[in-house]
Amino acid sequence: MLSLCENRSEKGKELRSVVVDTLQELMKEDVQIVALEADLGGASKFTDIQKSHPDRFIQCGIAEANMVGVAAGLSVTGFKPFLHSFGPFATRRVFDQIFLSGAYAKNTLNIYGSDPGFTVGPNGGTHTTWEDIALMSSIPGAIICDPADAVQCEWIVRSFSKMEGIHYLRANRKNVRNVYAPGSTFTMGKGNVVKEGKDVLIITSGQLLSDALDCAENLQKEGIECEVIDMFCVKPLDKELILARAKGKKAIITFENHNIHGGLGSMVAALLAEKQVGIPFLRHGVEERFGQVGTPEFLQEEFRLTAKDLEKTIHILLGEKQDGR
Repeated sequence: MLSLCENRSEKGKELRSVVVDTLQELMKEDVQIVALEADLGGASKFTDIQKSHPDRFIQCGIAEANMVGVAAGLSVTGFKPFLHSFGPFATRRVFDQIFLSGAYAKNTLNIYGSDPGFTVGPNGGTHTTWEDIALMSSIPGAIICDPADAVQCEWIVRSFSKMEGIHYLRANRKNVRNVYAPGSTFTMGKGNVVKEGKDVLIITSGQLLSDALDCAENLQKEGIECEVIDMFCVKPLDKELILARAKGKKAIITFENHNIHGGLGSMVAALLAEKQVGIPFLRHGVEERFGQVGTPEFLQEEFRLTAKDLEKTIHILLGEKQDGR
């Protein structure tokens, strides 16, 4: 059961603290949960776990591939490993180890890849991941979640702790705007319709859900009704919901903090093509670019991932403006 918060302008608890605090609570109940870090404990606050549960914390150093191997070994012996690194190092750098030592060997890995896309901020292009969903979605059976806020993030961590397999959480380390009311619960593999509308269907995930809702509210003042789906579980994709809510719409658009190739947009595009849904469709995300240095706010604007940018794309999609993006 879920409900929206009363004030979406407020920010909640830092997501890294949500992950760490939730794990510390779970560790009191489940002695099989262990945490692994790649020398980023200060950035992730996993050092708090090192202090509270030193016997269930492993500092693997700047050796992410080895960290995945250690986690896989722990899984073999019955432990439930949760491991963290920045998004590109938790996926791109260690893809083969996740694929073989994790998925192929039928082990459990709960991976927190932090600061995806523009949220990386001043760490720059080397630390930017626009391709983590594309990589992780290619692993058979992998589950990918992109939380909108602190409430949803906590629910995901708790859910992962009860599941077997490869699970990927891509989330900011810092605090983001609230969307859901405390106590809200969700269903893995199912999207949420957070705003209804008859004209345009917006499918999004992660903290961009707040921007998508801003966009929908702004366009409503112009007489354009947008329906917004929170596809927090990017894989498995809730195909039934998309097809059901697409009916009668004038246009469909995906909005993601990711490359348009291989991400949420590609998944939705494939579904619409296979089911021959004859509705105008566009993917709004990052196109053929690498990351760069800047504040998260600057980068969000630089890569056209704001509510205003989405509004412009929707106008183009509806054929109401012909002046480029």
